Amino acid sequence: MLTPEQNKTLTQVGKGTPMGELLRCYWMPIAGASEFDELKTKDVKILGEDLVLYKDLSGHFGLIDKNCVHRRADLSAGMVENSGLRCHYHGWLFDAKGHCLEQPYEDTAHPEINSKSRIRIKAYPVQVKGGLIWAYLGESPAPLLADWEPFSWDNGFTQIVISSVPCNWFQCQENSIDPVHFEWMHENWGNRLRTGKAEFGAKHLKIDFKEFEYGFTYHRIKEGFDESDEAWQVGRVCLWPNGFFLGEHFEWRVPIDDENTLSVTWKFTRVPREKEPYHQKSIPTWYGPVFDASGKPIDTHVMNQDFLAWMGQGQIADRSKEQLSASDKGIIMMRKRFFEEIKLLSNKKALKGQITDPQMNKAVKLPMVYGHQVTQSRSIEDIKNHKTLYPFYKSYIFQAGQPSWVMDMASEAFGIEVEEFNGIVKPRES
Repeated sequence: MLTPEQNKTLTQVGKGTPMGELLRCYWMPIAGASEFDELKTKDVKILGEDLVLYKDLSGHFGLIDKNCVHRRADLSAGMVENSGLRCHYHGWLFDAKGHCLEQPYEDTAHPEINSKSRIRIKAYPVQVKGGLIWAYLGESPAPLLADWEPFSWDNGFTQIVISSVPCNWFQCQENSIDPVHFEWMHENWGNRLRTGKAEFGAKHLKIDFKEFEYGFTYHRIKEGFDESDEAWQVGRVCLWPNGFFLGEHFEWRVPIDDENTLSVTWKFTRVPREKEPYHQKSIPTWYGPVFDASGKPIDTHVMNQDFLAWMGQGQIADRSKEQLSASDKGIIMMRKRFFEEIKLLSNKKALKGQITDPQMNKAVKLPMVYGHQVTQSRSIEDIKNHKTLYPFYKSYIFQAGQPSWVMDMASEAFGIEVEEFNGIVKPRES
């Protein structure tokens, strides 16, 4: 249980708040690069700040204040140029560092004043990694954008899935260090939704949590397994400060503001041996719905079930009313670390998980349960005969709404026809 003030510390993300300032010390994924195959500009709200993301005619990305400093026009309606974004209202041109490069009227009528040299707009650095566009909203110097090993894996079909979830980011991230919810929500409850049968899967017998440089790992033993299993020996990764790594995919919970979260998933699937070598030209980005046409939360897919649980806690969970138990040891550890890191930030100390040495930022490895399943080369026949692996090929079980054009791309990459998920989630086996 937390006090209301402690809860505010963990959940408020605006500029000047303790958590808002801490999260600004890390790179955040905000969009898929492939979105800009069609887009020129995109509205982006992150950590309570209204911004516009654009790709200029030279192919470079920029992230600047949504509103022009002149008369506050909306720059998402602006015109991209070779070196920046031009306001559609009076033509002021800004580059990716926030410099005003042109003031058409003033440059023509009063060139001697050179007033543009004194004008700046809020701007933040962006980078592309793993097909994602990342933003850094903190003070300089920025840490390095982590080069996680999966971003360099070969022979894989990757997709990016984004959803806007109407609740606070922290209750989303607490899900990343909560192993028991898999047993009940994704297996027992999820299977009952599909079958109507009151059948329970294997129980958790033992869980443990450990901290490491880039976050935490949670470890578990379920019925039918023992301490030799990788789920206990290796563990799954709650990635600091707002991520989750399950081997074949990452999830990030990016705060839009105090009451809304951008869920960003990066999903890798190793193509079958018959399709190697496979070189993916572009990583598709698609947006997954949270609600159905009637406004009811979707509950058919793994992450949609997560969304439902997160939203059910309220837009901002009231942790002063909770009663934690033995399975919540990891959640307690994580909260404690956040409070400690906030203190370190105020004292200008080094922060957890930041990478500052370029030599250390090359295909950075993370603990990976059943890693051989993720990277191993298998034939199409072997995949089809693998009872728990095959469902991950024939459909996208994680989120509803995968577009047909992405299914077509995946079908071509796998040599397996991909269809809408309508099966039952089974625990991953080796």
